[in-house]
Amino acid sequence: MSGWEQLFVSQCPFFGAKMKPSENFMFMIQSSSFTRVLTACMMAFVLGSCQTGSVSVRESKPLNVIYIMADDHAYQAISAYGSDLATLAPTPNIDRIAKNGARMDQVYCTNSICGPSRSSILTGQFSHVNGFYKNVDGGDFNGDLVTFPKVFQQNGYETAVIGKWHLGTTPTGFDYSKVLINWGGQGTYFNPQFCVNGVDTLVEQTRHSTQVIEDDCIDWLSQKRDPEKPFMLLYQFKAPHRDWRPDSMYHDLFSDFDFPTPPNFDDDYAGRKAASENMMEIGNHLNRRDMKQVPPSGLTRRDSMRWLAYGDKGQFWTPHDSLQGSELKHWKFQTYIKDYLRCVAGVDRAVGRVLDYLEETGLDENTLVVYTSDQGFYLGEHGWFDKRWMYEESFKMPFVIQCPGVIEPGMTSSHMAMNIDFGPTLLDMAGLDIPSSMQGKSFRSAFTEEKQTGRNSVYYHYYEYPIWHQVQPHYGIKSGPYKLMHFYYSMDEWELYNLESDPREMNNLYAEASDTLIARLKSELHKLQIEFGDNQSLERMRSMTDTVITRVYNEPRKALEKKK
Repeated sequence: MSGWEQLFVSQCPFFGAKMKPSENFMFMIQSSSFTRVLTACMMAFVLGSCQTGSVSVRESKPLNVIYIMADDHAYQAISAYGSDLATLAPTPNIDRIAKNGARMDQVYCTNSICGPSRSSILTGQFSHVNGFYKNVDGGDFNGDLVTFPKVFQQNGYETAVIGKWHLGTTPTGFDYSKVLINWGGQGTYFNPQFCVNGVDTLVEQTRHSTQVIEDDCIDWLSQKRDPEKPFMLLYQFKAPHRDWRPDSMYHDLFSDFDFPTPPNFDDDYAGRKAASENMMEIGNHLNRRDMKQVPPSGLTRRDSMRWLAYGDKGQFWTPHDSLQGSELKHWKFQTYIKDYLRCVAGVDRAVGRVLDYLEETGLDENTLVVYTSDQGFYLGEHGWFDKRWMYEESFKMPFVIQCPGVIEPGMTSSHMAMNIDFGPTLLDMAGLDIPSSMQGKSFRSAFTEEKQTGRNSVYYHYYEYPIWHQVQPHYGIKSGPYKLMHFYYSMDEWELYNLESDPREMNNLYAEASDTLIARLKSELHKLQIEFGDNQSLERMRSMTDTVITRVYNEPRKALEKKK
């Protein structure tokens, strides 16, 4: 190896680690940007600033992007986040992304429910701006809106979405789409139905939905895409969404021990009126379907469905009369959490397979990979399952990301971000312009600057009520250690928490906090409402909850009609 080659390899180690040094060097010589790159690297060498993990230049080859998103995957259930629960149910493949890149600890959802979160991620806009703010009676996603996949596509990327979509209308901005369409767009774990490119409907009769999505992802990467183009893939799972039905290969996983319950498992919701009215308690609102009960023989399909749904509204049931009280609640928790984590195990396997593929093909050297969820989830905290609240477990999103040459392996970032920032960040990392329509902003600086700056506060607004879990509509702000929330629909209740002294949000400080603190937080709240265009009246907010916009787009039916 020549002296010049040694200079490039030793001083600029972000050049493809899996290529031979001479291959890296020849690639750069053949590049039209060689002179610019040579000058930049020489300057970096002289200034001593080109160190491992920092980036002054990047190969001219476009950056590929794989955005992986599960549904309802709590950060507590990812072992990279270090919870006691995840220690017992590790996620080694998702952890690989964090080890190869960064784990972000302050990423938040703007509306913690499946469809609205997904629409905000795609558009970089809050729910009230993009129009998709409820799952139920909220209509369909407007496919004409500007989305980050469309920007990638317009800039020469081949784009695809595989797996869960849950937005009603056919995906736009993708060269290839294969998305779940049955069960209201949720899809099912077994016998899932997919719509391919908005036309063909396929029913899977043998494989678990996670396995189908996993296989389809590898198939698209290895067979369907144009290898001459950079790619942007949304790789999205139904799991671990309710009703938590794992692949049969995981049925015996965790069967030899029980998981511990969270310290606030028996929360009595004192001082929190809205929380006291919930209908998402593990002890009272998990139904027979959730607990994998089998209907009595001889029932009609409709009666079987009603039998399985029993418990949704708090109806008491037990699998046998000897199981009552705290023992019944414990049994429900163990059944729930084990099936949930078995579904997570399947997702982790699928993540590992695509990471292996990237490494085997050398694509890992120029591919950004994200793993996240559409929101957080309760795994027994406050005695709950599901999401929707601004309390930390459903408000906070897991987010791990790797990008060779840009993100130093093993980083941990306290940079505060929201899901509307995802699209702008991916575009920025790829060197593409961020559309002015996006309210989010890039957090690339969290990985490229020594001083981690970011948002000083984040804003949240949830609208859907009373379906499904009687969670009161509310908006709020998190600023530093404080979280301020206002429940406004059929009550006028404020809640304030100091997460440094009360990380489990058990003590509502609003009545005892100083007027100065409350005034400061309300001022910041109002400032964000103006910034994001949500400074409307309470009457208008309530009317958004009451508004019924029927879903006119029925994908399975339309797809079948087109096929005929």
